[in-house]
Amino acid sequence: MEKENYKQKMLLAVVQGDDYLDTVDELTRNGFFATVLSSTGGFLKKRSVTLMIGVEAHRAQAALDILRQCAGRRQQMSYSNMSMSAGGPTASIPMVPVPITTGGVTVFMMDLNDIQKF
Repeated sequence: MEKENYKQKMLLAVVQGDDYLDTVDELTRNGFFATVLSSTGGFLKKRSVTLMIGVEAHRAQAALDILRQCAGRRQQMSYSNMSMSAGGPTASIPMVPVPITTGGVTVFMMDLNDIQKF
């Protein structure tokens, strides 16, 4: 069976709520249009946004690069106040930098036969 030549792709990108504004701005600056759907993560129950992005197949990688850059996983430093208690008075230790992973985007890519705008 011959594979059809799809010229359009639909990207469904699930982005953390904190990352979506910068992501949508960068997509728009680069000529991509996204429909924003409010969603909630199933595992952590955190606010997320699902972006529906219709793109020509040859531009899909550029859109994926923007998603990775603006909403992909990254390391950030967070400062934690650790304290020790051994039954007596609490001794405070200065804030300690702790690396944490933040961000993350899940992308579903589908072939489309057609995209129409009216």
